[in-house]
Amino acid sequence: MEPIKILIVDDQALFREGLASLIATQPDMRVVGQANDGAEALEQVEDLRPDLILMDVRMPRVDGLEATRRIKSLVPDAKIVMLTISDLAQELFDAMRHGAAGYLLKNMKARRLFDEIRGVMRNEVALSPYLAGRILKEMTRQREYEAVAKGIELGLTAREKEVLGYVVAGLSNKEIGAKLFITESTVKRHLHSILEKLHMENRVQAAAYAMRTGLVEGPAS
Repeated sequence: MEPIKILIVDDQALFREGLASLIATQPDMRVVGQANDGAEALEQVEDLRPDLILMDVRMPRVDGLEATRRIKSLVPDAKIVMLTISDLAQELFDAMRHGAAGYLLKNMKARRLFDEIRGVMRNEVALSPYLAGRILKEMTRQREYEAVAKGIELGLTAREKEVLGYVVAGLSNKEIGAKLFITESTVKRHLHSILEKLHMENRVQAAAYAMRTGLVEGPAS
C-alpha cells in the first residue's frame, strides 16, 4: 500500500520542518512538499497531487481559508485539514464551508495527529473534542437565533414583545404596567412567560438576548 502523500503549508519554517520530521517516522506517510503560504500551495498542489494537505489558517499573501477554497475548486477531491493555533468559531466554520476535511489545533499530541490523518483518509472528519463542542454550541445558538427571528417555537405574543421591549429599555415592572395600562402582577406574569419561552433565567439575560438576536429592534419609547 502506498504511503499517504502529505503537503505541509505553514509560514513558520521551524514548525513546518519539525512536523515533516515527525511525519517521517510513520511508515504509512510521506511528506511530498512544503509551502510557505497559500500561494505556494496553489503552485505545488497540481504537480504534487498530495493525498492530504495540512494547512495553517493565518499566513501572508494567500491565507489558509482562501487557499482551501481555491484548491477545492481546482482539485475537488483534495483532502485539506486545517492545523492552526486559532480556535475562533468563525474561522472553523469558514474552513468547513470551503471544503476542509478537518480543523485541528497545533497543541495536540503527534500520535493524535497521525490518527486524525488516517481517519481523514477513511473519509472521517478530523476535529478535536474541544472544537466539536464549540461547533455544537454554535449550531445550537444559531438555531435559537433563527427560531427567535422567525417566531418559531418560542411563540412570544405581541403583548410579550411589548413587555420585552420595555425590559430592554430598562423599565421596572411598575413602569411597564403604567405604560401598557396593566397591573404590575400582569407584567410579572408576562415576564415569567417570556423567560420560559426564551429559556432565560432573568430579565437581564432576556434583554441582552432580545437585542442580540433582533427580537426587538431597540428600547421601546
